[in-house]
Amino acid sequence: MHWIIGTAGHIDHGKTSLVEALTGVDTDRLKEEKERGISIDLGFASLPLPDGTRAGVVDVPGHERFIKNMLAGAHGIDLVLFTVAADDGVMPQTVEHLDIVHLLGVRRAVFVITKADLVTALRLSEVADEIRGLIAGTALEHESILPFALPTLQGLDAIRTEIVRALRNADKPRPPGLFRLPVDRAFLFAGHGLIVTGTAIAGDVHPGDRVRCLPAGDALRVRSVEVHGQPVPVASWGHRIALNLVGDSTRAITRGDVIVHEAITLTCVRFDAEIEIRPSAGKAVKDHQRVRVHVGTAERIGKIVPMGSTGGSTDRIAPSTRAWCQIVVSEPVAVMRGDHFIIRDETAQHTLGGGRVLLPAAPRRRRTSPSVLSRLAALASHDMDALIEAVVTDRVATGTTAEANGSAGAADGFAVSGGTLAQLLNEREEIVRERADAWPALHPITLDTGRRYALEIHWATVKARVIEAVRAWHLAQPLSPGLDIEDARARTGGVTASGAAPVPSRLFRLLVDELEHQGTLVREGSALRLPSHRVQVTGADQVLADRVQAALSSAPLGPPDVKSLGETLGLDRVKLLPILRVLEKEKRIIAVAPDLYFAADAIQRVRDDLKRDLAGGKTLTTAAFRDRYQTSRKYAIPILEYFDRQGVTIRIGEARRLR
Repeated sequence: MHWIIGTAGHIDHGKTSLVEALTGVDTDRLKEEKERGISIDLGFASLPLPDGTRAGVVDVPGHERFIKNMLAGAHGIDLVLFTVAADDGVMPQTVEHLDIVHLLGVRRAVFVITKADLVTALRLSEVADEIRGLIAGTALEHESILPFALPTLQGLDAIRTEIVRALRNADKPRPPGLFRLPVDRAFLFAGHGLIVTGTAIAGDVHPGDRVRCLPAGDALRVRSVEVHGQPVPVASWGHRIALNLVGDSTRAITRGDVIVHEAITLTCVRFDAEIEIRPSAGKAVKDHQRVRVHVGTAERIGKIVPMGSTGGSTDRIAPSTRAWCQIVVSEPVAVMRGDHFIIRDETAQHTLGGGRVLLPAAPRRRRTSPSVLSRLAALASHDMDALIEAVVTDRVATGTTAEANGSAGAADGFAVSGGTLAQLLNEREEIVRERADAWPALHPITLDTGRRYALEIHWATVKARVIEAVRAWHLAQPLSPGLDIEDARARTGGVTASGAAPVPSRLFRLLVDELEHQGTLVREGSALRLPSHRVQVTGADQVLADRVQAALSSAPLGPPDVKSLGETLGLDRVKLLPILRVLEKEKRIIAVAPDLYFAADAIQRVRDDLKRDLAGGKTLTTAAFRDRYQTSRKYAIPILEYFDRQGVTIRIGEARRLR
């Protein structure tokens, strides 16, 4: 098991001294820290554990001016060493740090009353009571409180024992998803190049792996991996890791970037969240209030858009309450479902609250919509099957594309790709695919680019619309063989609340394939028809068909083209073409060339003549054909080319012979 221990507490309450006593490492590495005697930035050490492993230790600054740096090291903590000086007791940053570790979901702590040698036993008891009052109602309210005196190291063994006990009893399941490492340091190291460090929050990484730096998206390769200063063949979630990276990009990597598995591309400027406003916030967070958002090691200016909760307000979130909201940030940030975040006021003076990401790359939501609370409640579910359905429903119901908020692959307003779904859920694609394939509310669609998922109810709705569109076409155009497939797609419209955008062409053709396989539709070329549909000329149309047949037969080898035929009969092209297609299907006429039809018996007679006259290897020129049938080149050439296409004749130079 891999553990990360973090520190917390007010400035000058002995965090760094306690870490040095436990590990032998002075984590104040900067010259300014040595000169001023306070921690300014993150410090790192490792603590040997009885089972032979080591826990990573992240020492954070306690001064209010460096809360930003503290937050960059507070993610991924399994246990916090929380110091309160015996002489000072609980101080402002004590309260703020407690709010932060509570909001980040830290569930294990050892509270250490430092400088115990400077006070009486009564004072130690008073400070312990202050701590109990502070942690009441939080996940840490039952954690141990122990004294420590640095000069004599009194209490150090008890603290070490309590750390081991707390870690041994900690429940730490493997996080979902692929490798992610929020960067807390990045620097160039002579002879090696770029080094980045951080606490891995998911997945594994090996030398040689292809990774990506988000939010920029630059592709990189891992040259080597170190844990606690030692090269390793693999590093995992929960490790403090140093990566030696190489790549073509000249873009600088900084604190706030995230190194991820190359399959992850998702970034966003808007995400759904569960949020808690702490009592120490003092007043409600207002709608669209500007705040500082801290997630991982990143900081962004953003705004809060309350979505409310059952019976709650949608224009503010009061202290000591929880609510659903959307957080909109000024620049793209790499977050995943389940990530914890902290919000502070815009001036960076106070921590207001924090929470958990429900859905990254979320669509803009209307708070007046009656479905918004039920949709957010579904997104807060921990049931994987229901959650998959909720995310697909959310994406297709709003017609949202991941690219609109980042770069997670495609959602096209009708179906969501398996890769996009996996990133939105922060889960491995193979796990999502297995569950989604078996979930009856979803319709799997297999493309050469991978699996996509539509809602079964939407799939069935579009199928019904296609059948109805074809049926309506037959009623309106009884002489037409069927409805063109692209016209059918346009007529079905969309199934989302975002408008009537039709189903994407590739998916629509798969839907038509399914209807054809079921025997519900017949596809002939690009036309769709019902199996029962037969083109039959009856009534007034039969009279027109007879007139067309007569007009073509009256000049067997010199008939009028479609335009002239329409003018002669007083028919527009829209009315004439269906009749011609019916006569052609009934084999009463033949289309020799575009817009040029001949009576079928006339063409058959010429076919018989050619087979008889050209027997024995004889040939025939275009001019001889023209003279024999008393026609013109306008007709002779199309007729001869028609017989070439039919395989009756073959052209050799200016003459033709039987094939």
